[in-house]
Amino acid sequence: MTQNPWLVPITTLKRSPGTRRVESRTGRVGELAVAGSVVPRDAEVTADATLDAVGGGIEVTADISAPWKGECRRCLKPVEGRLAVHVRELYRQHEAAGGRAHAHPRDHPHQARPHPADEEDEETYPLHGEMLDLQPLVRDALLLELPLAPVCSDDCKGLCPTCGADLNDAPCSCGDAPTDPRWAALEALKGDPSAHHQG
Repeated sequence: MTQNPWLVPITTLKRSPGTRRVESRTGRVGELAVAGSVVPRDAEVTADATLDAVGGGIEVTADISAPWKGECRRCLKPVEGRLAVHVRELYRQHEAAGGRAHAHPRDHPHQARPHPADEEDEETYPLHGEMLDLQPLVRDALLLELPLAPVCSDDCKGLCPTCGADLNDAPCSCGDAPTDPRWAALEALKGDPSAHHQG
């Protein structure tokens, strides 16, 4: 069975607060997609990570890199690039849901609001056993960095909304023709004086 490249042993870190471990990992994290861009399923993702044992768990600082592909939102041509993300996150042991027997809502209705530990858990990654899994951190970081509306260049002129010609290649022959038929009715009313006296 192929070893998971994103699992890092942390036994020594857990036993010795203040210690550090440096890891460089490469592997796949599956397809990641938002709007018009994607990290392909078979893309090689790299992470140079530093793990520090701290009082509240293990702090991970990492530089993550991955290729991405997409479609220009203006001219629809293929675009591609490389993401480079710097992150710092905390991994900690999450308290089990059933571990707080004193906080039953039916007995203490005013304590039904989320426990402070729950809020902390939502902002950290979980630690399980003697291995730390970097993959959730890597996936989240890349998803947040993927461009929502990629463009092939900042000065891309896009496509003509009337004939669909690529305006980066040459001007089209549409001239000053109306570009949006949805405004045609309003234009007709503006030119009809009787329309202002109706109703």
